Amino acid sequence: MDSLARAEEKQAHVVCVPCPVQSHMKAMLKMAKLLHSKGCLITFVNTEFNHRRLLKAGALQSLERLPGFRFETIPDGLPPSDPDATQDIPALCHGIIENNMLPPFQTLLSKLNAEIDPVTSILSDGFMPFTADAAHSLGIPIVLLWTIAACAFMAFYQFKNLLDRGLVPLKDESYLTNGYLETIVDWIPGMPDIRLRDLPSHIRIVEADDFMFKYFMECTQRAKNGTALVIHTFDDLEQELVNVLSSMFPKVYTIGPQQMLLNQIPIDQKEGLKSIGYNLWEEEKTCLQWLDSKEADSVVYVNFGSITVLSAEQLKEFGWGLANSNFCFLWIIRPDLIVGESTDSNTLGVEFMDAIKGRGFIASWCPQEDVLNHASVGGFLTHGGWNSIIESICAGVPMLCWPFFADQQINCKFLRDIWECGLEIPNDVRRDDVEKLVRQLMDRIEGQKLRNKAIKLKEMAEQAFAPNGSSSLNLDKLVLLVKN
Repeated sequence: MDSLARAEEKQAHVVCVPCPVQSHMKAMLKMAKLLHSKGCLITFVNTEFNHRRLLKAGALQSLERLPGFRFETIPDGLPPSDPDATQDIPALCHGIIENNMLPPFQTLLSKLNAEIDPVTSILSDGFMPFTADAAHSLGIPIVLLWTIAACAFMAFYQFKNLLDRGLVPLKDESYLTNGYLETIVDWIPGMPDIRLRDLPSHIRIVEADDFMFKYFMECTQRAKNGTALVIHTFDDLEQELVNVLSSMFPKVYTIGPQQMLLNQIPIDQKEGLKSIGYNLWEEEKTCLQWLDSKEADSVVYVNFGSITVLSAEQLKEFGWGLANSNFCFLWIIRPDLIVGESTDSNTLGVEFMDAIKGRGFIASWCPQEDVLNHASVGGFLTHGGWNSIIESICAGVPMLCWPFFADQQINCKFLRDIWECGLEIPNDVRRDDVEKLVRQLMDRIEGQKLRNKAIKLKEMAEQAFAPNGSSSLNLDKLVLLVKN
């Protein structure tokens, strides 16, 4: 009997633990669905806070058509906060790294082992390092899912080298503006011509014990404790980096784009999986009807993700830049988009709303993948989060990127210079720059070059999830790992 047949005899029970923010939870849910479609029992563990938000947003319908897929919760140990806004990220990370979640997680695992089915493996977000301690105590495999690009993982993994080589911390805050961040880092494997400013924003510190810097360094350094690493990318997109990482870690599986793999699931299974949504905010689907009224490739879609925040002044600069470009646009403005303020379309003022009448649509949240795949969308103004980039690649839509923090800087670098399917907005955003770059993105000549590159990447992604494609084969390898 071969290994695949033996694995089919044993039903794996995989406990999936996302980092408790929108984009990470969405990627983990997609991975859980893929494993469930391959015959694994799934227990998905949200924080109590995020699970309440998921229920409130209507993302969880009846699970009766989806036997073997269950949800559990653990507390995050944080004080109460706005139920419609992302929690404070540093506070969340403090709770994660200080093991506030480990005891309740271990209690949950004991309950599952006693009352449901023995847990055979844990699939954990790489930024939830306490899960490895729980897995090792039970003697079961721990697979780390990195919901970021290979380039971003490598960049975070180099934080220790940057510290050891004395490149960080910065001597003082003047180094943020005196040209020091233009320093070339030429020793990172698979990442030529990288400047310090292209690396994740958490290197821009003046104290060696900066908490967030240490958090990212510790999480990525602990990757070697994983039984396997899963990275949400595909080989042809980042082949050189995938080769390097595969030489550094024993098992590295590129499994992406996740949605394209989910699209391959048989229709009878797919219907049940649709009962589980991904969004922590309720979607305003009326924007799709508005898009129906627009010509092909004529609309700029604008969304800064679930964490990025703007000042009121930055919001106005983006808004008037979009208005002055004279292109139609769909703009997602979350209630918590402006720092410390409740935000809606009224924030931009009556004059702005009059100026965009008929060609601007503002919503608080939307089904992003449906929007990106709509025929009328011709460009995407994004913060450069990895979910947004890979979803845009899947749709063949070029991007205009305004990186905010974390991995968004390195994502933008690759988007602009390596994959050549996007442009970058200067950090100090001005309406004239936004207007000029939106026109460039949507231009029939220059913009078409970016669009052609995006379409080529989409074709490469389609090859990855074909029956013998790299991502499909890696998913099969992962299933064998968690079932054996």
